Amino acid sequence: MLKVKRQRRAISMTPLVDVIFLLLLFFMLTSTFSKFAEVELSAASAGGASSGTPPIFLQLYPDRLTINGQTQPLDALLIDPLDGQTLLVALQSDVTAQRLTDLLVALRAFPDLDVAVLGSS
Repeated sequence: MLKVKRQRRAISMTPLVDVIFLLLLFFMLTSTFSKFAEVELSAASAGGASSGTPPIFLQLYPDRLTINGQTQPLDALLIDPLDGQTLLVALQSDVTAQRLTDLLVALRAFPDLDVAVLGSS
């Protein structure tokens, strides 16, 4: 019995290129290029001049925050800052970066307030 030799055909790359192009097009069209919210941070200056008013002391906990010893909700902060007054933010243990970011976003409502974030205790 004679064996018939089959010739191997060259593999066409056209369907593969088409699939890659469609995937690329799909991911480009379904991606979002929106800009996420940003929180502007500035470095603290060493030995800054004080305005003579005592700073406001805020303690940030994972589940609550206190301003000068009084517990307040994050969504309805009651701060009456004087012009150029400093807010000292003390981070307690287990405070997440998202919690700190939420606080800094809420503090945007007080443009005359200088915010200084202290390390965790």
